[in-house]
Amino acid sequence: MIHVIPILLAALFTITTAWSLGMILFRALSIHFHRWEGRLLAFLVGSACLSAIMFALCAARLVYRGVLLALGGAIIAYAAFSGAFQTSGKPGAPLPRLWRWLFAASFAAFTYIAFFNALAPEHSSDGMGYHLAEVLKYRNAHGFTRITTKIYANLSQGIELLFLFAFDFGRHSAAALVHFAFWVTLAFLMVCYGKRIGKPGVGVAGAIFTFASPVVLLDASIAYIDVALAAVLFAVFYLLQMWAEDHDPKLLVPIGILAGFAYAIKYTGLLALPYAVGLVTWKLWRERKPVLQPALAVSVLAAVSILPWMAKNWMEVANPVSPLANRLFPNPYVHISFEDGWRSYLSRYDLPSRWQIPLDVTVRGEHLDGFIGPLFLLAPLALLALRYREGRQLLLPAALFGFTYFGNIGARFLIPVIPFISLALALAASSLPWLLMLLVIGHSIAGWPPVCGLYCAPFAFHLANVPIKAALRLIPEETYLRQYWEYNIAYMMGAAVPPKDVILASGATGLSYLPRDVRIGYESASNEVLQDILWTPVIRRYQPTRIVKFDFPRRRLRKLRVIQTASLPNDQWSIAELRVYNGSAELPRNPAWRLTARPNPWDIQMAFDNDPVTRWRTWQPAEAGMYVEVDFGRPQDLTAVVLETSEDAGAAKVRLVGADAAGPWMNVADNAIQLQHPIPVSLRLAASAELKARGIRYVLINPGDPGADDFRHYPGAWGMVAAGAVGDVRLYRIK
Repeated sequence: MIHVIPILLAALFTITTAWSLGMILFRALSIHFHRWEGRLLAFLVGSACLSAIMFALCAARLVYRGVLLALGGAIIAYAAFSGAFQTSGKPGAPLPRLWRWLFAASFAAFTYIAFFNALAPEHSSDGMGYHLAEVLKYRNAHGFTRITTKIYANLSQGIELLFLFAFDFGRHSAAALVHFAFWVTLAFLMVCYGKRIGKPGVGVAGAIFTFASPVVLLDASIAYIDVALAAVLFAVFYLLQMWAEDHDPKLLVPIGILAGFAYAIKYTGLLALPYAVGLVTWKLWRERKPVLQPALAVSVLAAVSILPWMAKNWMEVANPVSPLANRLFPNPYVHISFEDGWRSYLSRYDLPSRWQIPLDVTVRGEHLDGFIGPLFLLAPLALLALRYREGRQLLLPAALFGFTYFGNIGARFLIPVIPFISLALALAASSLPWLLMLLVIGHSIAGWPPVCGLYCAPFAFHLANVPIKAALRLIPEETYLRQYWEYNIAYMMGAAVPPKDVILASGATGLSYLPRDVRIGYESASNEVLQDILWTPVIRRYQPTRIVKFDFPRRRLRKLRVIQTASLPNDQWSIAELRVYNGSAELPRNPAWRLTARPNPWDIQMAFDNDPVTRWRTWQPAEAGMYVEVDFGRPQDLTAVVLETSEDAGAAKVRLVGADAAGPWMNVADNAIQLQHPIPVSLRLAASAELKARGIRYVLINPGDPGADDFRHYPGAWGMVAAGAVGDVRLYRIK
């Protein structure tokens, strides 16, 4: 159990540092809260401040344990000696006894579950796969390191920077406990809201509806970020309701800070800014008061958290909102086809019909990575709260923050709106206290993990047990983690692969436990190219078996351009090789040639490298007007152009234009001869050689990957040797 002490101290140190920053700010602003709401809001606002400080330390590469220890110690000490911890606010109205005991019993029971799951070794897929994997990289690099091979490294990471503060002292579980602290804060802040509006039962019921929701409970106990976002969004709402009472301009400071922090946590949190600015503007405009300065104050304070993340992405991957908007910000790091496919999948998952969402997201949890609980089948009844002013105030942010849900229909993407729906539903039933009490008790029972298993799908994502022995390290951490295949794969690769070697894989692994460079096939443009090369020998449609030839009378041209004339919404245009002839002789490639393409000019060299396993691709649906261009640098006598392409290019139609020394483009050929030319030899060795030339030394093959059986039976034909295995997942080393 001695191993638990550093974890608890690391989490407590992080939480206390954040809380101290918030208390210092509130004291400096002389904002008066009710006692508990001030303390709770101080943690959230202080977390935003600590995250911003961590961003600066990461940018300066100053993330060292000694620096963090000195920083946290200095902040806590200053808060203590300056009297920031001494609150003079009123204690607030007490809860009625029945609601107090009901809240205490339910909160204690679910805290027991969430706390010990958070304290247990982190084993969640995304927690291991990217939330803490990036934290591990930043820790080892003492700050930000440019990562262009992983889309998740380009998302805003405000909570991950808090995880980084805790991780340096207590590793994975300390980070999960920091997220757990946001769950606790949210629950108590909702209770405070009920007391503030004079309906304590509504606050208690809404809090229980939220924290006992299976997906909220699960998310809060692992190193995810959704509960933290929900807490911050609710705090923005809470502060705006306080500001609306007396228009205290000092409240605009925490409102702006938290509105910006919402974006720093997750892109969808950006909606907090128009919500805050819009509400402030509307209230002041109705009262004929000045609007510009308050709205500007909120916007500027929010920008302090938003703009650094955009600037980081702009400098690192040439897209301030990567991995989105790649059509607006073309770059060589994320393919448009990935963005389109990603959006399409997240809007549908594996559901045959969106009509299945209500049942799957509330009860079944079969397709949508969790479920929020059967109580929320009654969510439409929350509209009855519209008859109350507080109900209208709650349902507005619920509608706004829920606006992005259909962009990703996973159950946990409803977490930010659950507090608002929960309170509105409780408010709608508040006129019938016995009904509200029954809903609270029923939801608490339905959310209890053993009960969840009675109605959800067999493998639905939810907490199933309380791993007390693992949490207290009575079971060694590694022994506990070895029951999870992702960790086993990471462990196997860590044992087999030297630290500086690079691994190519098609799927995620427990990367936060693996200090290795693993390139996941779909996570960047360059990784997709590597995967394309690897799969070309075993996917015939990828192979350059189609020949497109333009013959024309001898022309003296300086430039050639091959133009796509068809729009193919389901196919990409690709060229494995572009060859230029004068009579029967091919013009040898010359470094003086200037090559370009639209789109994807960054990969055009692959159409001129004489390698059958590489190819230039549009990486987006083919459209008329796309082209590949060669500038020879001086006029050349030409009689033919040959394109070697593949079957997966679909019914691509191209024409050839050229330009002489004078410059104007002129038509050279419209009609091309198309031939089939099967590849006479295996491309396996060529693929391995190309991967090795690009820095890949190991390949991880999952059983569902193309050619998995081919790798298993003929590794020698690939120029590889088996280096490790976990079940049917196999690791190969390129010789």
